Amino acid sequence: MTGPAAVRLRPWSVVALVASSVVGLVMFGWPFFMTPGSSFSAAHEAPLLFATLLLLVVAVVLAQLAEGGIDVKALALLGVLTAIGAVLRPLGAGLAGLETVFFLLVVAGRVLGPGFGFVLGSTTLFASALLTGGVGPWLPFQMFAAAWVGLGAGLLPPARGRAEVVLLAGYGALSAFLYGFAINLSAWPFVLGGDTALSFDPAASAWTNLHRYVLYDLATSLGWDAGRALTNAVLIAVTGRVLLATLRRAVRKAAFHAPVRFGPDQVR
Repeated sequence: MTGPAAVRLRPWSVVALVASSVVGLVMFGWPFFMTPGSSFSAAHEAPLLFATLLLLVVAVVLAQLAEGGIDVKALALLGVLTAIGAVLRPLGAGLAGLETVFFLLVVAGRVLGPGFGFVLGSTTLFASALLTGGVGPWLPFQMFAAAWVGLGAGLLPPARGRAEVVLLAGYGALSAFLYGFAINLSAWPFVLGGDTALSFDPAASAWTNLHRYVLYDLATSLGWDAGRALTNAVLIAVTGRVLLATLRRAVRKAAFHAPVRFGPDQVR
């Protein structure tokens, strides 16, 4: 992280963030935690996963707000960046894996901190879903995975100049593959029926299902993830220095968390 964070991660916010991320990992990877031979019902599991992940995202945001970790100026910037991301996403989504929103999450998370990156990732995907009518059982998974992308950007090691842009471009490419891996995992148990080499088998061991899932991900998503990774890397390489400078200038002018002082003529 570089510079002051727009969202302060105070102790209880950190606890909420870590706890929700751990539970989120379990919810994404629940097929690997099942006991071989246990019963499975997609009709009952999907709504449960949807409700739980959505509540976890909301809980983290509320915890940060309740602790005063985000002020009015940070909320305003969050609203602006969320709106920009919501508009950018439909420009590339669905076209050979091209995604035009994640580069913004990476750069914003880098400048404004891991807490802001986490919140921005979830709000951007939520707003874009409302804008495009993409609300469904997959939305909480997308929100959480995007939140992790922003969070990770804020936790990257220090770097400056061209090295920083290269670091962010590399992270943007890597996070694109990890995002696709996580999102596919959320749908994998439901999309394939029957006993195929790529299907989820509730009676199989965790290693067997992991092997099946890796094959499934490579067969169905590698091209899309590569397109997303290329888009992230190119957009960050081209716009990174300008966006970094612009956001850092905004941070300096906003002076997040600085006390607001009123002059005598402003007191009523």
